[in-house]
Amino acid sequence: MPKEQGERVVATNRRARHDYLIEDTFEAGLVLSGTEVKSLREGRASLVDGYGFIDGGEAWLDSVHIPEWGSGSWTNHATRRKRKMLLHKAQIIKISQKVAQGGYTLIPLRIYFHDGRAKVELAIAKGKREYDKRQALRERQDRREAERAIATRSDRGE
Repeated sequence: MPKEQGERVVATNRRARHDYLIEDTFEAGLVLSGTEVKSLREGRASLVDGYGFIDGGEAWLDSVHIPEWGSGSWTNHATRRKRKMLLHKAQIIKISQKVAQGGYTLIPLRIYFHDGRAKVELAIAKGKREYDKRQALRERQDRREAERAIATRSDRGE
């Protein structure tokens, strides 16, 4: 059987970019049980309530929903269990210092397979205020309208 090549995204957290200002991102490996991997390979996961934290010099991912594998039996995993993340010591120290400053949190952006191994993309992020979210929406809307206006002018040949 040939080894998997490339990257295949399983789940993304699209709300994260709306609700948080992303400061820095990291790639971490995940310690998973067999049924979790099989469930992920079926493309089933949710990062909506997930968050990361540092405890005792180790990185953990909590509240990420990976549903039970359909063909599993008593060996199935708990759907929202705490999962260990694999990071370098320097990355763990950097993350813990930033989170300890206050106002910052560690959130998962996406879970994916890279060359057959389950990975999670993490972000150190700061929560946006309501007016920041409205301003970002307004800027996106203005940009879209400007692009539309440019497209219609170029279509008319002006």
